[in-house]
Amino acid sequence: MSVAPVQSPHSIKDKVSAAEWQTRIDLAACYRLVALHGWDDLIFTHISAKVPGTEDFLINPFGLMFHEMTASSLVKVDQAGNKLMDSPYEINPAGYTIHSAVHEVRHDVACVLHTHTAAGVAVSAQTQGILPISQQSLFVLSSLAYHAYEGVALNHEEKARLQADLGENNFLMLHNHGLLTCGGTIADTFLMMFTFQRACEIQVLAQNGGAELIAIEPQILAGAKAMIAGVTKSAQGMGGALAWPALLRKLDKQDPGYKL
Repeated sequence: MSVAPVQSPHSIKDKVSAAEWQTRIDLAACYRLVALHGWDDLIFTHISAKVPGTEDFLINPFGLMFHEMTASSLVKVDQAGNKLMDSPYEINPAGYTIHSAVHEVRHDVACVLHTHTAAGVAVSAQTQGILPISQQSLFVLSSLAYHAYEGVALNHEEKARLQADLGENNFLMLHNHGLLTCGGTIADTFLMMFTFQRACEIQVLAQNGGAELIAIEPQILAGAKAMIAGVTKSAQGMGGALAWPALLRKLDKQDPGYKL
């Protein structure tokens, strides 16, 4: 199968609603921020976002690197994976399986972010998963689920099991595979992945040190879970609304092409 060459598509701003265009800009920014932080995996892994007011979602064109993503190049598909606008690119079939599974049942979720980082996969291969050894881990453990590895996610029968394992949680560790976050906004979903990734990096570094690790006391963990659960139900979400403008300012200085 031939792959379309990298293109600089004409802006589709005038072909979509203002709400969809803003979502496209934020999602393209999210892709470039993931690349900027070194969490990308060549053309693999994926981030999706719901088109406001619909059950359709936007996802990356399969063949573009994350640092190449633009608002206009994102592919719009329906829940069945059908392209709803012309694009020279297809979508990653494994990405469709994972992301459609979440969007199908979690109507509170606007964005799903999945990574294959070295630290994330390393911790996902550990029996105990995330350990309560850092402040970052408390945020993750407040809403964490696990999903067993079933091979490359091409079997649509896996969707029901992934949905059941995720439940109402916002952090999902895919054993032997990587990390996934989902949230009510693109900003919150990115910030959750930042925290998830950082918790994994800290855990791997702490384990490599060879010293006995100090586990956070259960009562502190329980109290943190209650506190974070209350915060995440507030209008402030996970705090993405505070961090996102600063992240965009940083991105605009280094890589503003995502807005095309």
